Amino acid sequence: MKEITVISGKGGTGKTTFTANLASLLEDLVVGDCDVDAPNLHLLLNPVNKNEIIHKGAKLAVKNQARCIDCGLCYDNCRFNAITADDFQIKNLKCEGCGVCVEVCPTKALRMEAIETGSLYEAESKFGDMIHARLIPGADNSGKLVSEVKKKASEVAKKKNKDWILIDGSPGIGCPVIASLTGSDMAILVTEPTKSGFSDLKRVIEVVHHFNIPAGLVINKYDLNEEISDQIETYCKQENIELFTKLPYSRVIVESLKRGEIFVDNNQDLRKRMISVKSKLIKKLEV
Repeated sequence: MKEITVISGKGGTGKTTFTANLASLLEDLVVGDCDVDAPNLHLLLNPVNKNEIIHKGAKLAVKNQARCIDCGLCYDNCRFNAITADDFQIKNLKCEGCGVCVEVCPTKALRMEAIETGSLYEAESKFGDMIHARLIPGADNSGKLVSEVKKKASEVAKKKNKDWILIDGSPGIGCPVIASLTGSDMAILVTEPTKSGFSDLKRVIEVVHHFNIPAGLVINKYDLNEEISDQIETYCKQENIELFTKLPYSRVIVESLKRGEIFVDNNQDLRKRMISVKSKLIKKLEV
């Protein structure tokens, strides 16, 4: 079983579109959507949810009013202005869950309580099993929910003896990306030929090198600026990152997305480019 994680240094590069189309070409796989802050892989894979698991990824302070003696120690020690000055009530939106107020309270009037921060779904997509999740807007610790998606995807893949786990990772280089990459056999880096795209690609390359994860490159919409595309290709060659494919800007892709379809079913040239990615994955991972 091999795990592939598709990531990008920034949002909007076509990472999820690429992942959905690659999923259509890989047999016997489990797909995981780890972009829990803004998931949209389901728009192309149309999964039917079979099971929902409530995720409690954070804690907030909860007050037992009957035990409170209004000493104000919680207010004095809170660094986040999460306690009112007049009646020492908890401001839930400002509470960071650090637990200092619980430690200093002399009457044990405060306790930390786990709260719901999102949901994880076990689902069936048109290409097989899918694990996806959604973080409640504004909730913290998305990396924890990403880890749960990865854990569940691995459990399903092992139980059903699948050959592949394909992960649609989070954009950027933060905690959710690191959680997306953990345990992966290979990363596929999807970028675009813009200055910001190139700059953010360099940052995400540093991340995969730091964790010693082999990577392949996909340049999406390469023909919008072939000069920058060439610069990206040259840079990645120096970084020992193989070019897996270059995808052109195409109305076929745009129209396919508008209809909620995968583009490999609508254009033979695009299909051949994606099949070449599959072939390079198999060769590189010796599947």
